[in-house]
Amino acid sequence: MAFQFSVYGACAILIGVCLHATSAQASKAPLSPAAQALIDKAFDGLQSLELVDYHVHMLGLGSGDTGARVNPNLLSWIHPVSRLKAKIFFKSAGITDEAKADPQYVERLLALSRAFPKPTKLAILGFDYSRGKDGSIDRAKTEIYVPADYVVELARRHPDSFVPVVSVHPYDPEALAKLEAYARQGVQMVKWLPNAQGMDPSDPDIDPYYQTMARLGLTLLCHVGQESAVHAPDAQRLGNPLLLRRALDNGVRVIMAHAGNRGSNEDLDRPGHSARNFDLFLRMMDDPRYKDLLLADISALTQTIRDPEDINVLLSRSDLHARLVNGSDYPLPAIPFFISTASLAWNGLISWKESRALHEIYRQNPLLFDFVLKRTLRHPQTGAQFPPQIFGAHPTLARNNQTLQDRVQSETGA
Repeated sequence: MAFQFSVYGACAILIGVCLHATSAQASKAPLSPAAQALIDKAFDGLQSLELVDYHVHMLGLGSGDTGARVNPNLLSWIHPVSRLKAKIFFKSAGITDEAKADPQYVERLLALSRAFPKPTKLAILGFDYSRGKDGSIDRAKTEIYVPADYVVELARRHPDSFVPVVSVHPYDPEALAKLEAYARQGVQMVKWLPNAQGMDPSDPDIDPYYQTMARLGLTLLCHVGQESAVHAPDAQRLGNPLLLRRALDNGVRVIMAHAGNRGSNEDLDRPGHSARNFDLFLRMMDDPRYKDLLLADISALTQTIRDPEDINVLLSRSDLHARLVNGSDYPLPAIPFFISTASLAWNGLISWKESRALHEIYRQNPLLFDFVLKRTLRHPQTGAQFPPQIFGAHPTLARNNQTLQDRVQSETGA
């Protein structure tokens, strides 16, 4: 997820919000038979699966002592573009009162997920500070901060809905101790966004971090590809999928977020050449050394800022489907600028009738819309779709110890 765009990007978002002003609010109108039928079809064949969305961002301003915060620029009209941007994100995520932002965000998210026809768990992401190599916190480069303790506590309170994904920066002097502590609490996943947080996944100095993750059975959910939160070329370099070889070589299971579906980077196997991040991602997926460790999520692939042709590639690569998991990248699906069912219909990924039905669903529940959309996508030529298993809990992400829910029940005696 990104908060920092160009002035033009912010203006485009504003125009999108103005044109779709009601989209951020749930429509109370009943769904048409066509829209309801599309939902029913999307959930057909999923009865035996535990549905999981592996990519859901948390957001807060610190109300209720959550510890969450955003960069002050996002809260001041001295920085009008940043402030406007934040207002749009907040409104789309159901925040109507910034003094109550944290509970409103959670309430909205719970309401959206609990409206699914079948129970769905959301992997909620913490987000650590940006840090220098010496471990020092760089507050100026930190767009958002969501404490790991906050997402763990939310999952304790709502174990049927939330799965905690902590964010622990490898340059944090206390990183190894934190990994140990969170693993003892049942946490199974760690989130990085290198472009925004400043970690270099190929840095040999973080081998002890990787080795600790591997020993504890922790999975790394790592952004790959271009990130709009950071514009510096050096920062975008950190989104190169090839940099994650070091984690994999240390035995860490990795989920590459968004399948690297934006921008280009240096082809480290061919010095002096560049390649699309998506192509570098595919190279990693095709490397037999990483077959049992490397996964990817399909979050954000349907956004307007991404290349729909990459969806065709993934739909046609049935050999990779067992290594893909679902993710929504919420709250971005709730922001109209990032959504265009007409564009997907134009590219043949859905029909125009489905586009209209999906738009109805979007106005009622953008999280459900994202799910139904991905269940509806089909290859324009072959008709290939993502199989049902992608939308369930991935078998290799389960650990052979108590789940967080089991721990909560044992601690509370429930």
